[in-house]
Order: sequence, then structure tokens, then C-alpha cells
Amino acid sequence: MKDPVPHESDEALCYLSAREALDAFGKGTLKPSTLLNALIRRIDRYNPIINALADMYYEEARDAAKRADEAYQSGTAQGALLGVPVLIKDAQRIQGKRTTYGSLLFMDGPADTVSDPMIERLLGAGAIILGRTTTPEFCISGVCRSHAWGNTVNPHNPAFGTGGSSGGSGAALAAGFAPIATGTDIGGSIRIPSSCCGVVGFKPPHGRNPDGPPANFDRYNHCGPMARTVGDLSLVQSVVSGAHPKDHDSLREKIAYPTTGRNLQGTKIAYSLDLGYCTVSREVKENTLKALDVFRALGADVHEVTLPWTAKVDQAAIDWYNTMHFLRQTEAAAKHHPDKINNYTLASARGLSITKLEDVSKSWETQHEMYQSFGPLMEEYDFFICPTTNVPAVSAEHDPTASDFTIEGVSVDAEYGWVLTHQFNMLHHCPVMAVPSGKASSNVPTGIQIVGRTFDDVSVFEAALSYEAALGGWYNQASQLPNFAEPL
Repeated sequence: MKDPVPHESDEALCYLSAREALDAFGKGTLKPSTLLNALIRRIDRYNPIINALADMYYEEARDAAKRADEAYQSGTAQGALLGVPVLIKDAQRIQGKRTTYGSLLFMDGPADTVSDPMIERLLGAGAIILGRTTTPEFCISGVCRSHAWGNTVNPHNPAFGTGGSSGGSGAALAAGFAPIATGTDIGGSIRIPSSCCGVVGFKPPHGRNPDGPPANFDRYNHCGPMARTVGDLSLVQSVVSGAHPKDHDSLREKIAYPTTGRNLQGTKIAYSLDLGYCTVSREVKENTLKALDVFRALGADVHEVTLPWTAKVDQAAIDWYNTMHFLRQTEAAAKHHPDKINNYTLASARGLSITKLEDVSKSWETQHEMYQSFGPLMEEYDFFICPTTNVPAVSAEHDPTASDFTIEGVSVDAEYGWVLTHQFNMLHHCPVMAVPSGKASSNVPTGIQIVGRTFDDVSVFEAALSYEAALGGWYNQASQLPNFAEPL
């Protein structure tokens, strides 16, 4: 059954936060099915422009929304997310559904027999899975383009990319396709698209959110929520975090995530615009400084600091990535199916082939050295803030294997040289929140990272909630929404 033509009220519904939707469900002023159908109409209208979605489950979602309608109407509603539509990254398993990992090699793969723990808990809380979001092949790039699903572009300016690897999630949230989406973050894959698309995303400490194998064995890896409000991140974290019997890395401590900020008077914030060694664009620096002024206005004591990190940090991260299971998939793919995989996948396979065991060992030494400076710094400061990406976003056609990519006239690596995120996958127990810092002249958003002390999720959320409240949010006015060109 085809939905009716979108109407003006759809936009207001589609940009409701999950918390606002749940409040309306409970009061009886909005039905889950009404919200779902508005989202489907918006997806059908605008996804042809941005290409943020992979497999979609409209009919199953409609059935779930109808059941949620009945539960609210009968007074039997249960579940912290009952009736809330959620989009799942196409790298996380859903029982009974295929997971393609953005690769042609998995387009005809079998349905998964189990859901990953995060997805299991979302479903258990009553969330409605509306569909999948796009990702680069095997999640290995900061661009969101693949032979399997095509090129995902930025809703704020389709000449630019969304960042990756959770690029479909970032774009879908900005476009008003759902209030919540999921992401995974092994080198910035939640935070990069959050920044490029102007939404919020949380990289928890490794183990805070249980995950499925083999990702849960890798300490660089984190699964987490993305949304348009920090309060929605808090809502999801309260559902998905905590020990899981099938993830031995999952942390037993259960945290009560805050929904309001705190008084930041006297809070000490350290910041760096470049982590001591990176080239950062002028507009990103300017917007970061403006964001820091917001924290100053809230009473925080803000100081620039110098980190002794160097470019060997990037190489150490690359050496570790070359040991991981998902990159080892590229080796077999490059050998047997070179015609079906992407250029960045082939490049990763070549990098893997030249990585030595001693390189991997040295990468751990570098991580240790990094924390010898960062750990003591965080004893003096409550938070650390830096940009999320070095440029607002790379072009929609950006080639991550290019040798001629520059920032402010300086030649940098086309894959790792435009992001400031993998450093905090190396410091894997530090919680990191990505929040918007403004927009560039291209209309593409920019962002900052709020980094906390190890395992101190609550303080990071409180700081982000206070910052968000001071700015009044990011999708509350028509002028803040993407200005789509209508499909031809």
C-alpha cells in the first residue's frame, strides 16, 4: 500500500526527538503508526537525493507500529522505546535479516541467526526497526560509498560526503528519516558522520555497550547511538549498556545516564585545535573556538594545552587496523574478487600485506605513550575538547586513496589526515561525545569532541547536555534543517 502524498505537518513529526515522541505516545496525542508513516513518506521523498538507506522493512515496521498503537490505547504499553522507529547500520546483525557490510560479496548472504546485543536490547525495549543505513565496504573508510549501495551524500550540501563509516546513519538523522540510528566506531565511525551531518553521537568506553563477535574482542571497537539530541543518546544508552552474557568484554557496572546538564561554573576544560600535529582548516578552528566560548559563558575555565603526540600516532593506528578480522576479509576479497570490491578495500588489502608483527607490537607501545601524557592531563582537567574532523567534510567524490589531498595547502593522508578521531579509539576507555560546533560557508556542519576521563560517561553527558541547552538545540528551527532540492 502506497502512502499518501507528504503534507506540511510531516516535517514537524519527522524532526521530533525520541523523547518527544514517547511523551506524545503516552499522552495519546500521537500514534506510533502516524509517526512511522510520516517518516516513510519523507524517506520516499528525499532518500533518492541522499541515498542514506539500504534494506528497508516498511511492512514489518507498520505491523510493529500497529501493535504499539494498541498497547498505548489499552494502557498496556511497556518498554522504554516502545513505538520509536530506529535505523540500524548495515554492519550490525539483526536476526532474520541479511547484513551486507556494504559489500557486493554479501548481497546474497544468508539471514543472520541472532541479533547483536545492542540490537537485541533495542528490540527488547520496543523500538521499531525501520531499515538499514549505508556504510562503506566492510566499514573501512571515512567515505560512505560502495559498489553495493552507491554514494551517500550530505543532506546539508550534496556536493559533500557524510563521513563514515556510519555515514548513512548520520545523513538519515539529519534528513529526518528517524529520531535514532545506530553506529559502530573503530576509528571515528560514529563521530565523523555526526560532525559532517550536524548530529550527535556517542563513543562509549570499550565494553560499556556489549557487542557481537568478532568486534567485541577489539578494544578499538565501540557500538553506540546517534541522534539529533543528547537526551536521546542518554535514552538509548540507558537501554543498551551493561553486561551481556554473550560478551565477555562487557562491563558489569550499570550507569544511570543523565537527561539534564549541570552547572559548569569552575569546570576545567583543556582543548587543542590540532592534537599537536594535525593540519586543521580555518573554518573548523573558528567554529571550535566559538564552541569553547559557549563553555566559557557557562562558567567553565578553558585552557589551550599542548599534546606531545606526533604523526606516528596515525601509523600506529593503521598498523593495528591491519591486524583486525574485518580487514583480513579484504585480503581474501582482493585475491578472489578484485572486480567486485572498492578501491579503498584494495588499498587496505595492500596495506595489510606489508604489515609486520613487530609493527603491531609497536602500535601498542605508542598507545601506552599517548596515555602517559593524556592520563595526567585529565587529572588536572574535567574534560578535553578538540575538533572532530579537520575539514567540515570532504567532497562527495573524495578518493581516500588519493595522493594529492591537501588541507590549507598542506599535503595530508586522504583517509586519516582529515579526521581527529582514531586517537580516541586508541585511548579506548575514554568516553567521547560528538556534538555540532556550527556550519562552514558551504553549509556543511562542523563538530567538536567532548572527551572524558576513562569510564566517566556521566560527566561527558552532563557537559554535552549543558552545551546543547545553551545553544537551544540543532534541529528546532526551519533554518537549521537541510534545504533539499526536490527530486526531478
